[in-house]
Amino acid sequence: MSNKEIEIVFQDGKKQMVVNDTTLMEINREQKAKAIVGSIDGELVDLAQPVVENSEVAFYQKNSPEGEAAIRRLSSLILARAVKNLYPEVQFASEELVENGFYLDMRLAQPLSVLALKDIEVEMKKIIKSDRKIESNQMSAAEAREVFKDNEFQLFYLAKFADDIPVFVYDLAGVVIFSLKPLALNLQAAKNFALVKVSGAYWQGNADNEMLQRISAAVYADAQPLEDYLVFLDESEKRSHQKLGKELELFMFSEEAPGMPFYLEKGQIIRNELERFLRELQAKYDYREVKTPLIMNQRLWEQSGHWDHYKDNMYFTKVDDQDYALKPMNCPGHCLIFKNSAKSYRDLPIRMSEFGQVHRHEFSGALNGLLRVRTFCQDDAHIFVRRDQIEQEIALALKIIDEVYKIFGFEYAVELSTRPDDFMGDIELWNEAEASLGKVLSDLDYKYTINEGDGAFYGPKIDIHIKDALNRSHQCATVQLDFQMPEKFDLNYVDENNEKARPVMIHRAVFGSLDRYLGILIEHFAGAFPVWLAPKQVELISVSEAHQEYVEKLYTEFKELGIRVDIDIRNEKLGKKIRDAEMKKIPYSLVIGDKEVSGDKFAVRRHGHANNDVEEMSKAEFIQLVQKQAAEKSGNY
Repeated sequence: MSNKEIEIVFQDGKKQMVVNDTTLMEINREQKAKAIVGSIDGELVDLAQPVVENSEVAFYQKNSPEGEAAIRRLSSLILARAVKNLYPEVQFASEELVENGFYLDMRLAQPLSVLALKDIEVEMKKIIKSDRKIESNQMSAAEAREVFKDNEFQLFYLAKFADDIPVFVYDLAGVVIFSLKPLALNLQAAKNFALVKVSGAYWQGNADNEMLQRISAAVYADAQPLEDYLVFLDESEKRSHQKLGKELELFMFSEEAPGMPFYLEKGQIIRNELERFLRELQAKYDYREVKTPLIMNQRLWEQSGHWDHYKDNMYFTKVDDQDYALKPMNCPGHCLIFKNSAKSYRDLPIRMSEFGQVHRHEFSGALNGLLRVRTFCQDDAHIFVRRDQIEQEIALALKIIDEVYKIFGFEYAVELSTRPDDFMGDIELWNEAEASLGKVLSDLDYKYTINEGDGAFYGPKIDIHIKDALNRSHQCATVQLDFQMPEKFDLNYVDENNEKARPVMIHRAVFGSLDRYLGILIEHFAGAFPVWLAPKQVELISVSEAHQEYVEKLYTEFKELGIRVDIDIRNEKLGKKIRDAEMKKIPYSLVIGDKEVSGDKFAVRRHGHANNDVEEMSKAEFIQLVQKQAAEKSGNY
C-alpha cells in the first residue's frame, strides 16, 4: 500500500494525485488552503487524518462554521489543560458548544471565583504560546470507554454509543478528551478567547444530581468579533433585569419560594399598566375576560392530556383525600367555561381571555430571574371557532400581536412550529391545522420559517420572536391551533342544521408570560421606561426647606391628575438629589426653588440628558406633555 498513488478531488473540481496516507495537513500546506479542518468523502475530520484511497477532499478555513466550531472545541481542550495545571485534582464532566463559544463543566473541590478565571486565562495563553503538539486518534466507542474508564462522566456519554461508533480522542500534554467532531490542531487558532463566567451547574441539569462548576468562554476565529461580543456582554450586564430590578426596587426573590417572584410596589405598577393596556385592546376586539381556579382535580389534567405529556412539570396536592394539581396552563379551565352553557353557531367565535397565574416546575439550575420562573402570569386567550372562522380569527390574533409590539418598538420574526414526536390526535387533523396556519401567514404576506417538530403536543403553532435593543431574540407571542382539546372535553355547539358540531380552539398569547415580558422590557429599556410604563413619572425636588410646602402642594395636585409622582425634600445637597433622581431613571425631574414658587415656569430635566440640558415650560404645558405621552404610549420623553 505504501507509495501507491491515489486521486483526490477538491471542492472546485480540480484533481490531484498524491501518495496514499498523505495527511490533510500535508495537502493543506501544499495547497496553501489555510484550513482549520477538512473532510474526506463528506466526513468531517481533523487535518491529521490521512487519505488512503481515491477521495473527495474539502478544506474549511477558520471563518467557516466548521472551522469556528473546531476552534471552539480546541479552546475547550486548552481550557481543560490549563485548569489541570492549576488544579490537578479536577475531573472533567462535559463540554458543549454554544452560539458564542462553549462551556466546560467539571468536578472541583474548591469553588472558582472570577479572579480565578484570570489566572486560568493566563495559563491558557501560556499553553497557546508553547505551540505544543496535540495527539489525534480515531477509535471506536468501545476502545474509548477503556481510555476513559476512570472518568464516570465521560463513560456516561460513551455508554450511549454503539461499540463501533468512531470517536476522536485528543491528548494535550496528558489531558485527554473525546469528541464526535474534530478539533483544530493548531493551538494558535484559539488565541481569540475570553473566559466570561463561572457558575454552578447540576450534572445533567437535574437538581437531584451533583453540583459541578461551569466555566463559560467566548471564542471567535478573529479578534474583532470577540471584542464586539465582550462589549455586548458589558452592555448586557448593565441592562441585567436582575441587577436593575433590585436597584429600581421592582421585584425580589426569596428562598422561601424559589423561582417565584415577589413584586414590589414599583414593579406591580408596571405589571398593572401592561395588563390595563392589553385588557383595553382586547375589549376593543370583543374579548370576554374570565378567571379560573389555581388548583383543579387531577382527573381534569388526565382528561386534557397534560397528565400524559406534562405531569413532570406540574405541582400536585391533596384536598379532601382527592388528588389536585396547580394549573400549568389555563386552557382546560376555559374548556369547562365553554361547556357550562349551550352554544349556537351564531355565538361563535367566542374570544375568552384571562390573566391567569400558572405554575410549572423548572430545575433550579434553569431558573433565571424573571426570564425563567416557576410561577408566572399568562395573558392567555382561547378563541372557540367554527372551521370556516379559523383563518379570520388567526389573522385577527396576529393583528393584535402586531399592534402591541409596535407600541414597544419591537421588530419580530415569525416561525411556524409543526407536529412534535409526542403529538396527540390524528395526523389528518394535524395536517389540516398546519395548512391553515401556513395559509394565513401566506395570505397576510408574512415571511416565516418552519420549525419542524416544535409544536405543542395538542397542535401546531405560530411563534413570534421579538428583537430587543441589543438585537437579542425572545420568543413571546404564540398562536396555536387545536383540534384535540375540544375533542377531549366533548365540546360542541348547535350548527345551522340544528345538529351538534365540534368547535376548533385557538390558543393565543401576546406577552406570553407577563413576568418574562417584564424582564425583557427592563433590559430593552435599560430600566428607563417610557412615561406610560414608568413607576414614577415625575420627581419633584426641593432646593431647600423653604420650598417643601410648595413641593407637597404640587405633589397632591399631580396625583389628583393621575400623574405618578414622587418627591425629594431631604436635607441634602441639590446636586445629590438630582443625581439620585437620574439613578432612579424617573422620566422627568422638576427642581423647585424660589423662581418656581413665585412664578409659573418649571425647569424640566429629562432622564438621560445632561444636567445642563434643561427645558423651561409652564406648569400647564408640562402637565399636558406628561398626560399626552402617557395616553399615546409614545415611548418618547
